[in-house]
Amino acid sequence: MTLHSPLLPALLARGGSTLPYADPGDPTRFAQVVDTFGALELEYAALRRSCALFDRPQRGTILVRGADRVEFLNRMLTQELKDLRPFASRHAFWLNRRGRIDADLRVTALGDHLRFDLDAHAVRRTIETLRSYLFAEDVELVDATESLHRLGLHGPGAAALVAGLSSPVAGPAAAELGDREACAVRIGGDEVLVERDDACAEIGLDLTCAAEAVPRVYEALLASGPDGGRAGPARAHPAGWHAYNIARMEAGTPLYNLDFGPESLPHETGVLRDRVSFKKGCYLGQEIVARMESLGHPKQRLVALRFEGDADPELPQPVSGAETFSSGDAPKVCGQVTSSAISPMLGAVPVCFAMVRFAQATPGTRLLVAAGDQRVAATVQPALAFYTK
Repeated sequence: MTLHSPLLPALLARGGSTLPYADPGDPTRFAQVVDTFGALELEYAALRRSCALFDRPQRGTILVRGADRVEFLNRMLTQELKDLRPFASRHAFWLNRRGRIDADLRVTALGDHLRFDLDAHAVRRTIETLRSYLFAEDVELVDATESLHRLGLHGPGAAALVAGLSSPVAGPAAAELGDREACAVRIGGDEVLVERDDACAEIGLDLTCAAEAVPRVYEALLASGPDGGRAGPARAHPAGWHAYNIARMEAGTPLYNLDFGPESLPHETGVLRDRVSFKKGCYLGQEIVARMESLGHPKQRLVALRFEGDADPELPQPVSGAETFSSGDAPKVCGQVTSSAISPMLGAVPVCFAMVRFAQATPGTRLLVAAGDQRVAATVQPALAFYTK
């Protein structure tokens, strides 16, 4: 099963090359994601200096309706939702009874419903498992992944671009959105939900609209700005997964199904405090989370690894799945790389996220990472973020 993007023909016509974003549990399910349009340096520079526009077919959408939606989800998810105001978002985990992560969600309150943004490959499981806990509650879960489609606009000029191109419909002004806030606007004749989530240490906007409207909205964003047919402070530059991956790693943003997944515990992810409330009432899997918080620690944890600045520039970049080793006279395997990139913000040195044993997860610990047929030295960083503003 392929998750089709309504933009794919136009993206290919612009010179985009694609790669499959596959379901780890079922390789036959995948989304065709644009990797690059052939000028990675320009795409990354646009993200850091103006704004870069991404197609996001790998993201799914669930609409949660019904009078009991907030009360029900507050009993299910790890985050407090009862005080979530309209046009605001929070990140949360949906856990199973074993305390493992069935989905990593952004939950946005939108008047008559809550909206989930999540990995497209987790949509079906999330709906099925949440429905299994419904009894007499007035709650409806709708898979809107095919009817709604998401774009991403990241960069310091993103909010000003959308504000200059759109007219307001509901919520805060687009130019004044804070992180984890949302608004509805109209671009041309199409209504677009704009959700701010700064995953790349720049202004980050997710733009969701009806699938049939996506080509019009995409072209309108590319045509805006001083170089296009409409006045504005910036012009969106088409960009692909590779540029986004570099920037989100620099910003310390791990991704579900890449850096952690369905067998992970919240304490292993590096984003525990952003996803879990320790003040709310009971939720599924809470006992396991609370026990680990008060009595112990996980067997492993996601960490950021920075390689030594004088590393051989010809050394192969460590790849996802590469083994990590403890340092010393008798190195032993202690984990593996989950994501890697070459960081322009750090002087073009390799950086990695890696899931390593807890004993090797202390900041400052020196590890060795397999790179081709060699092992390169790296140091565990104090936090996942390599770059902040």
